[in-house]
Amino acid sequence: MTDATSSSPASKPSTSLMTIDARTKKRNAAEKRFRSYGVAAIVVAMLALVGLMTSIISSGAPSFKQTFITLDVYMDPARLDKDGSGDRDKIAKVSTFGYAPLIEAAIQKAVDGNNITLAEGLSVKKAADLVSKEGPAEMRRTVLADTSVIGETLTFQFLASGRIDGYYKGRVTMETAELDGNISPEQLMLADDFKKAGIVETKFNWGFLTRADASENRPEAAGLGVAILGSLYMMIVVLCLTLPIGVAASIYLEEFAPKNWITDLVEVNISNLAAVPSIVFGILGLAIFINFAGLPQSAPIVGGLVLTLMTLPTIIIATRASLKAVPPSIRDAALGVGASKMQAVFHHVLPLAAPGILTGTIIGLAQALGETAPLLLIGMVAFVREYPGAPPEGFFDPAAALPVQVYNWTQRADPAFVERASGAIIVLLVFLLVMNAVAIILRRRFERRW
Repeated sequence: MTDATSSSPASKPSTSLMTIDARTKKRNAAEKRFRSYGVAAIVVAMLALVGLMTSIISSGAPSFKQTFITLDVYMDPARLDKDGSGDRDKIAKVSTFGYAPLIEAAIQKAVDGNNITLAEGLSVKKAADLVSKEGPAEMRRTVLADTSVIGETLTFQFLASGRIDGYYKGRVTMETAELDGNISPEQLMLADDFKKAGIVETKFNWGFLTRADASENRPEAAGLGVAILGSLYMMIVVLCLTLPIGVAASIYLEEFAPKNWITDLVEVNISNLAAVPSIVFGILGLAIFINFAGLPQSAPIVGGLVLTLMTLPTIIIATRASLKAVPPSIRDAALGVGASKMQAVFHHVLPLAAPGILTGTIIGLAQALGETAPLLLIGMVAFVREYPGAPPEGFFDPAAALPVQVYNWTQRADPAFVERASGAIIVLLVFLLVMNAVAIILRRRFERRW
């Protein structure tokens, strides 16, 4: 017998692992391109964010400063208490028009006391227009609060009119004043003389954060006080409802509910509700809480209920994710030493999931704080001048909200309201940043590692 010989295939030449072949070069080049795409995307996003924040801050920062005019006003009894009776009811009949001549007299006194010469054609009445229309109303409130001030000389820091304030913020110039029917170059020159004399000054405006909204003719008097309080009341309602309901629903679905088609249907609907446009919840709130239940429009209780419906799916999803993140060994160990199912969940699983639950709740509240569309549908777009009362009555009083206040101001013609809208956005962003920072702190503070 002869051994059959077979030819073996030619073996490929061996190469070193340190040698980069064509395929490796191609793969490395693709990875470098992908990394460069990621870096470019981050750079573009950061530039867009910086541009947005720069625009908002540059437009809104001036709203935190306001021009004031300090005047010594003689509360003339001949105009405020003509019969000298001191009867508050009779004094209350004097309207703000009755206080305007007192401001004119104070302007004349300031002009004479500082040796200022009024420009030709500028009357004392026109000079008094440097003071905001809010000035007479402020004087009237002071007198009605304490009628004993009649006959005395009081020092008031009046808000300057919107055009005067805009002059010192760069919105108004001598050239534009010649074409503006609400201000004249002569009034601007008088404001400059008052500024040299220390009567006019621009300083931080606390009223922007504490005052209520104002009419279109008084942009300098508009503030965020009612909107901040209304948003606070709504967040209280949302927190008191979403936290217990959302956590309870999540615990039941994740730990106790049987796994069948009913729970699957519930889970799918919760996920779908989290993606529903917010304006749909506004329509639902209008139909149920206002038209059916008869709750008042523009009330924080209605806004809180609508935002609760909108926020619940987000909190349920976040809470369930936190419960799932707890290792099954925690449950098994608790059950192995004789704990019941409820004891294992509430004594062991829930404390470990608490950081994630709190984080999800705060992020849900931050999302609700910035919502506008559902609040527009339930009437919180209305002009609200008076502050809501203290809880619980305040939850049913008319109020505004921060995002709705921004929307209101952007619809008004005066440029001063656009400035204030940007300032309100800054305040809203600060609240959102604080809430997200609290969420991060809570997670790091209570997070447990295993």
